[in-house]
Amino acid sequence: MTGKHLTVLIILMAYLLINLFAGIYMSRKSASENSSKGFLTNYFAGARGMGGFVLAMTLVATYTSASSFLGGPGLAASVGLTQSWIAGVQIGATFLTLGVLGKKFALISRRINAVTITDYLRARYQSDAVVIVCGLALVVFFITQMVAQFIGGATLIQSVTGLPYAAGLLLFGAVVIAYTAFGGFRAVVITDTIQGIVMTIGTFLLMFFVIHACGGTGEIVAQLDAGNPGWDLIGKGEYGREIISMSPGYLLSYWVLVGVAILGIPQTAVRCMGFKDTKAMHNAMIYGTVVVGILMIGMHFIGTMTYPLLPEGGLDSTDKVIPYVVMQYMPGWAAGFFLAAPLAAVMSTVDSLLILASATIIKDLYVHYVVRKPQTAETGKEEEDSESSNSDLMKRVPVYSLIITFVIGVIACLLAFNPPDIIVWINLFAFGGLEATFFWPIIGGLYWKKGNSTACLASTVIGLATFIFFNRVKIVPFHIHEIVVALVVGGIVYFAVGKLTAREPDPEMIRKCF
Repeated sequence: MTGKHLTVLIILMAYLLINLFAGIYMSRKSASENSSKGFLTNYFAGARGMGGFVLAMTLVATYTSASSFLGGPGLAASVGLTQSWIAGVQIGATFLTLGVLGKKFALISRRINAVTITDYLRARYQSDAVVIVCGLALVVFFITQMVAQFIGGATLIQSVTGLPYAAGLLLFGAVVIAYTAFGGFRAVVITDTIQGIVMTIGTFLLMFFVIHACGGTGEIVAQLDAGNPGWDLIGKGEYGREIISMSPGYLLSYWVLVGVAILGIPQTAVRCMGFKDTKAMHNAMIYGTVVVGILMIGMHFIGTMTYPLLPEGGLDSTDKVIPYVVMQYMPGWAAGFFLAAPLAAVMSTVDSLLILASATIIKDLYVHYVVRKPQTAETGKEEEDSESSNSDLMKRVPVYSLIITFVIGVIACLLAFNPPDIIVWINLFAFGGLEATFFWPIIGGLYWKKGNSTACLASTVIGLATFIFFNRVKIVPFHIHEIVVALVVGGIVYFAVGKLTAREPDPEMIRKCF
């Protein structure tokens, strides 16, 4: 191991440890200060105390991932600026999520004491089948997405330190699983804030050193024109033997997949339940939009500019483009700091997925269907999460939450031992599956009073089946992504079935959810 590799390894190890201790310390402090709100609200919703900056950073860090810093920019080295065009729609992710979902989810979650998306679905649709189907789909696609992130973290550590892939995977997995399991939601949002800051600074650092290594922007353009024709217009590239088509249908589809349809992503939607007040939400909309713009456009633009710096014949995987450039053209201290950025993106996605998957299994499935809470005498409804109503249950839940978080993390880690070639494809498949499952139940549930459990269940099952079918059988014309078909079909089913099975909404549900 060279001196540069050792420097990078020390910086990355220090960064991992800072996240570990900061997350657990702040979580314990928050739990002590908000002990009256109970374990479930503290562990899974951070006592609903996020300010604007923290809310923005945790949304940004959750939305960015290994594909944002490794897979996407790596593809941009081949396909050119059209990859930035795809990434451009993500600038409005925070603004769109908080603008459409923020206020409604904040109000509803406080009325029903919700800390997960399935809490909301239970109150809105009053159906065990909806909760179980959506909960199981969430866990499956979360694990799929976590596999992509574990691959990204391990590949990064392997590329820059020379450690074996398995060692990098175990090191990365152990730290993230530990601080998420022991710290809960508060640990996640605190470390997300650290990670958001690191990602932003790291993006500017990489841009400076790439432009410097190429001899200026004029030289970069000249070399791109000579070696990668069409980088600025056509949007055609190769990865191995696969031709990546950037047709208008393909590009517009991705504006749906990583743009409008993100309203159906549970890990970002649930952030709307944890902020402090309206002022925090408005500030987060501004901060988040600026930071996402810097990260998404910046990293994919940098990826395009790296083409002249790559070895003749390229690399065996586009996921290795950014680590290669960093280690070849940045000094040790800067390389270590920048590489903490993609590591941060990976960590922030994994911890969010872990905590929500754990919440789904423990709170939404175990608490409600294995150990049901007592009912109030006046309403016959289940009691809110006062957690004093069943002391035996509350003694078990913290331990079970920790165990389940560990188990899910270990499963995802084990599945990552034999990685496929490109992280971005795994990540986008999981994204699409979650959107096909949750988009219409969330949007229809918030904005259409006649939406009922039958419509929700039919839309979820048929939309998800449509997505998986067209994902496996590539027969959609004009290179349109299967998520577009799935959302169209799911929407038609939701509103058609809702009309056909229309019934008078429950007044109690209307009071809580509208």
